[in-house]
Amino acid sequence: MSDRLSGIDAFVEAVQKDPDTAELHFALGNLFRRRGDYDRAVRVHEHLISRADLSQKDRDRAQYALALDFLKAGLLDRAEVALQKLEGSDHEAEASMALLGIYERSRDWPRAQAIARKLDAADPGSYATRLAHFLCEEAEMAHREGNLARTRALLEQAVSASPQLARGWMSLSALDAQEGEDSSALDRLLVLERHSPQHLPLAAARLAELA
Repeated sequence: MSDRLSGIDAFVEAVQKDPDTAELHFALGNLFRRRGDYDRAVRVHEHLISRADLSQKDRDRAQYALALDFLKAGLLDRAEVALQKLEGSDHEAEASMALLGIYERSRDWPRAQAIARKLDAADPGSYATRLAHFLCEEAEMAHREGNLARTRALLEQAVSASPQLARGWMSLSALDAQEGEDSSALDRLLVLERHSPQHLPLAAARLAELA
């Protein structure tokens, strides 16, 4: 342990002797983060961002590193602010993914939906299924609040975004049944059968009851 600490102290001393070397600061900040010394990591990366001689590319790199410091420390509000500053940078995609994780953890479904739509438009991979789940989550909240019109609107958006998502069709079917629309409730499950037959066993009992 003492050898490890002496090595880190030597590294810090090297950086202090050559304060203009950005790469040493990046390495030191990342080292502090890996060790769980988040306060010192933050100070290193904030110092880098404040440097007038730093290129925009390195400034964005330091901004992203600072956001990671906050994320690892569990300071989600500060991480969110740091990540939002990376829009339009080379780190925008990584920042958006990190923001998506923050909004999922905090159950901020409208913001999670906005990020999922942004990623879906920019990334070759599809975020439609995640977007549909976020819409279903918000629909559940609206349902608990007794706002059935908003519940229905959100669920309709969910099945439009991802027709293969069983959750959306089953939730719409249950909502129809709740409102006495048994025929429509059955139709929802038949649509599920067309789009995602492998998930039909999840609704088999309900399908038999409605039929």
